Amino acid sequence: MKKRSDPRHRKRIKIIQELFAWQFKKDKKPAKEIKEIVSHLTEVDTLIAKSAPDRPVNQINKVDLAILRLAAFEIILDKGVPPKVAIDEAIELGKEYGSDSSAAFINGALGNLIEIKKIKT
Repeated sequence: MKKRSDPRHRKRIKIIQELFAWQFKKDKKPAKEIKEIVSHLTEVDTLIAKSAPDRPVNQINKVDLAILRLAAFEIILDKGVPPKVAIDEAIELGKEYGSDSSAAFINGALGNLIEIKKIKT
């Protein structure tokens, strides 16, 4: 079982915090930790929209959206993270920082993303 003190988990927490804050001040230059994610935001958001068709991206809870953006980026563009790890981390972050339904929503959306992109987990 992973610990909250795991440096990779703590790094992901920092990234979702930065992504969350950036959503409210998009005119400001993104922090170094999220620069690459922001540079691929159109692609990432398109994938999120396809994997969660019942909720438009602009209607997704901002915390859940930050978590989904990080996970989708890790799964599709950052090949250094195994998809199972990215999904598990996203679900844990949803439980930790999101609403009661966040973990289930994130799990479903990322499961659909895996199916859409036909990625082996």
